[in-house]
Amino acid sequence: MLDFIKENIWNILIVLNYVIAASAVITILLKNINPTKTLSYIIVLVFFPFLGIVVYYLFGQEYRKTKIFNRKYILNKNVVKSIKEELEFNRKELEKVDRYLEDKVKLVKLIHCNENEPLTLNNKIDLLKNGDIKFEYLIEDIKSAEHHIHFEYYIIKDDTIGTQVLDLLCEKAKEGLEVRLIYDDVGTSISNKMKSKLTNSGVLHHPFMPVLFSGLTGKMNYRNHRKIAIVDGKIGYVGGINVADNYLNDNNSKGYWRDTHLRIEGDAVKSLQIHFLSSWDFVSTEKPSIKKTYFPEIKPRKTKVPLQIVASGPDTDWANIMEIILTAISTANDYVYITTPYFVPNDEIISALQIAAKTGVDVRLIIPEKSDSWIVKHASNSYLDALLKTDIKVYKYNKGFVHAKTIVVDDVFSSVGTSNMDYRSFNINFEINTLIYDKKNSKLLKEHFLEDMKNSTQVNYDTYLKRSKLDKVKESYCRLWSPLI
Repeated sequence: MLDFIKENIWNILIVLNYVIAASAVITILLKNINPTKTLSYIIVLVFFPFLGIVVYYLFGQEYRKTKIFNRKYILNKNVVKSIKEELEFNRKELEKVDRYLEDKVKLVKLIHCNENEPLTLNNKIDLLKNGDIKFEYLIEDIKSAEHHIHFEYYIIKDDTIGTQVLDLLCEKAKEGLEVRLIYDDVGTSISNKMKSKLTNSGVLHHPFMPVLFSGLTGKMNYRNHRKIAIVDGKIGYVGGINVADNYLNDNNSKGYWRDTHLRIEGDAVKSLQIHFLSSWDFVSTEKPSIKKTYFPEIKPRKTKVPLQIVASGPDTDWANIMEIILTAISTANDYVYITTPYFVPNDEIISALQIAAKTGVDVRLIIPEKSDSWIVKHASNSYLDALLKTDIKVYKYNKGFVHAKTIVVDDVFSSVGTSNMDYRSFNINFEINTLIYDKKNSKLLKEHFLEDMKNSTQVNYDTYLKRSKLDKVKESYCRLWSPLI
């Protein structure tokens, strides 16, 4: 028997592979998920023995349906309930905002319906262009913190800037402040020495969904891509900039890094706080006492910026960020300007962009000339034909790497956050964006976009059509993987 197995080991493994693959195919079909994604998984399982099973095992699990991400403890706490009630938007105030929002008020109602997320007026924001400015603000705010500091980041490295920030967190914890840190276990790279320092200093820290040996399952897929910092419940940060040296442009050996982040003062920080505490509830065994001090009273401002926080991930019933982008494009009257480092859209987004362009809306897209992902680069290029043939203007940023994730529509609505324009951000990862319903800041983001255009090369459709057959093959191959990457 042993000899037979040795002589036929390859055939046995192949048969076993396809038995498992057949079971996976049946499971996929019964889920009734997106046909494109279904077909992609089936092709991978059938035509890539062993590799296909690994890919499905790591990336094919759908946790939104199995509801393993439980947020009930935090959301059911009386303090959080009362805060949400306080932030609930008054109908008279909504009518005031509606005067200049016009049909953009649909965006407010959509997210309120999906996640009961309120629109808050009492806010001030600073648009932070690039990491140098972001860290200048963030470090000063950390130094000035008096009660608590909450961090939730996809990437934190204990390099030069990372060590500076982490050391500051340790100092504030030693002073008696509550300091909590959530870091994604795949994206982050912190040494054991630094982790020990954090622990000994009193910083409470936890990895998000650790990936270790037996834990190497579909968890590798559902990553916490959020970048949130909260100081004293009064100041919040959200956007594309992680905590690492390559997000700085001062002596950056990796080249120029173009990014956008947002600093918020006001009631919208309370929404960020609720999302952080929900994540903390998931990663930690600690059930913190949810105190009013996490949600301090904010003095009324003369100049108010309407904001709405929208989060999306396996813990939400809807693909909130994708839906808001789709609605924003569909309701555009004059223009839609999008900047994203990873453009691997679904059919709905492509159709919305095409329809907008064909009805006279000025649609423009900035993506990187040089990507940090070979597969994403070629997959993105495969989608450009659908855009260019409807006169959508596509620009490839060539000053460095553009990592900003922004949308501006009609000088009225804009978004800054963590979500890319790809399937992973829309359906798999934990993401968070700030929706800005304000002319002044939307126009400023528009100016940033137009400035970035000057450092970009517009894609010529005729030149694009003449690209080499090898490039077309690469694009087709990478696009096959697009629902999975």
